[in-house]
This record gives sequence, C-alpha cells and structure tokens, in this order.
Amino acid sequence: METTLVQVIVRDNNVDQALKALKKKMQREGIFREMKLRKAYEKPSERKAREKSEAIRRARKLERKRLEREGF
Repeated sequence: METTLVQVIVRDNNVDQALKALKKKMQREGIFREMKLRKAYEKPSERKAREKSEAIRRARKLERKRLEREGF
C-alpha cells in the first residue's frame, strides 16, 4: 500500500487559500479518485474492464493531441 503525504502551509492566516491549494494537490495526486474507487468493492472483471477503457481513452486523447500538433 502506497502512502503519500500531502502538505500545505497556511500563510498569513489565509485558510481558504491553503484549502484551495490542498484540494488542487489532492486532485493532482489522484486521492479523490482513489477514495471514490474504494467506496465500494469492485469485482476484478469490472476493474479490468474499467482499466482497459481508461487506457483506450488515454490512447485516443494522445492521438488527438499528436494530430493537433502535427497540424492535421
């Protein structure tokens, strides 16, 4: 199990800004996504199907970006 520590420093008693920074870091680390996935049990077959569809989605996105860069 991987443990990641996310730390944010509160400057000038600005808790709202620190909270915004914390949420952004957690989003970037994928913590919210992980919490959502762990909320309920996911069957191995469902997990495999989800990961496969995510991989396809990532590949299509990369292909679109590549074509956009090349000017097609």
